[in-house]
Amino acid sequence: MRTPVRPPLDGLKRRLAESREKTGGRRNDGFVRETFVLPRTAARMKAREWFDRWPKQAYWTEIESWLERPDDVIEFTIRRLPVAD
Repeated sequence: MRTPVRPPLDGLKRRLAESREKTGGRRNDGFVRETFVLPRTAARMKAREWFDRWPKQAYWTEIESWLERPDDVIEFTIRRLPVAD
């Protein structure tokens, strides 16, 4: 029995590159995103500032991703809607 051959992904790669070129690499989903690289305590304060200023219930504020870097530094991306409904 033969192992199935993977289909070529050149067309998909090209369409993704064209799409990213049009949007400047930004996602077009309506969220405002900001990435921070801060020491752990400053990162907690920055996240709390965002949640206080743009409450989760109204703006869907969320820590989208985070990464622990060496020396107790946190890199995280936080997102929110631009306006509350």
